[in-house]
Amino acid sequence: MPNVVIEDSNQKATAMFHTHETAPTQFVEGEEIRFAYRRFGKPGTIPLLLLEYFNSNMDGWDPDVTNSLAADHEVILFDNAGVGASGGKTPNVVAEMTEPCVAFCRTLGLKQIHVVGFSLGGMIAQQLALEHPELVGRLILLGTGPRGGEDMTFTELSAEEQGDPVTFLLAAFFSPGEASQAAGREYMKRLESRKNDRDLPVSKGSAVAQVAAIREWGTIPATGRYATLKSITHPTLVVHGNKDIVVAPINAFILAEHLPNAQLIMYPNASHAAFTQHRKAFLEHVKIFFSDGNSVVPDQDSIKSSVA
Repeated sequence: MPNVVIEDSNQKATAMFHTHETAPTQFVEGEEIRFAYRRFGKPGTIPLLLLEYFNSNMDGWDPDVTNSLAADHEVILFDNAGVGASGGKTPNVVAEMTEPCVAFCRTLGLKQIHVVGFSLGGMIAQQLALEHPELVGRLILLGTGPRGGEDMTFTELSAEEQGDPVTFLLAAFFSPGEASQAAGREYMKRLESRKNDRDLPVSKGSAVAQVAAIREWGTIPATGRYATLKSITHPTLVVHGNKDIVVAPINAFILAEHLPNAQLIMYPNASHAAFTQHRKAFLEHVKIFFSDGNSVVPDQDSIKSSVA
């Protein structure tokens, strides 16, 4: 069981000295749920709330990415309801997964957040921005798609998908090419860099609920298939791999087309975890996205060395 840490002002001040590997697992008591989280990075900034992918916990984020983000932002890793070390029950509908996020933010006294959502986390991020626009500043959507997107019912997905996590992640997150698979193996090594106070695994019950939520999200509605996207006016960075076999790349184009203030980055020779395979370029794009309100991303030629 992770250590229980009661957060105080001194711990907030010292968060800047922690990293992905050392930030203590803390707990905060909401009205109904005891949430597990870790926070580290630059104090005094609007926090980046990172929302996880299917069947993952706080240890599923790439430390190279989170530590780099923490140089310019406070980073908050978070287990949603029923996931990992958090209490409560995992909802089986994406729309119901937003309320625990809001409860967590309110309990911590967070007035505004930027949201980074990967896959399932990106679905929750969209719904969060739609239902609570005042809470969300900016969105970064990684390897995700819109409600009712193309080929997003995931009929072959099951709670047992990660019985062999190495094989699963290498096949789903990285393309078959030698460079991508090598990047995947390095990523798997980095996931083990946190040695102590690791998160609890996702229970089968939580994974089953997540599968149901993902399938419901991917079901094509009878009318107004992408109608709600126009209401998400937040500055948004959509990041995808051109060979993503989990969420088809067309869904990234749909998001970029229908979100009023979105820009799209499509990384080459990359599957679901394009942002970690091309993390150097991704982190540069994030800096630009947040810099002085400037949301113009350079063309691919200007960052060719970054994605080499």
